[in-house]
Amino acid sequence: MVRMLNIACVVLITLTVLGLYTVSEKTRVTRLDLNRTQAQILHQRRAIAVLETEWQSVAAPARVQHFAGLQGMNDAASVQLSAFDQLPHRGADEPLNGSPVRNASVEAPATPANSHGF
Repeated sequence: MVRMLNIACVVLITLTVLGLYTVSEKTRVTRLDLNRTQAQILHQRRAIAVLETEWQSVAAPARVQHFAGLQGMNDAASVQLSAFDQLPHRGADEPLNGSPVRNASVEAPATPANSHGF
């Protein structure tokens, strides 16, 4: 009886040790994956910082205005005009085919409020 109890205890201890080893090994592997992922995140953040710096130099307002001027664009303010009666009515069949909505938007130079003599 005592011998069976000793054998049962040895088996139980062996199973416990194997279980702890398995948990320890899974923890080690997971920690390696975590370290690898953190290194990738750091690398990507550095790459994003470089791209943001490049974007700031490429999209600088003075640079954009320079290239817009080369294309013949000016920085005069524009007002977008649209007539409500040209918009399609709710439930209308095929509202964009042949309707004047395609020509409803017009851009015109904005005029100062005091230029009308008011």
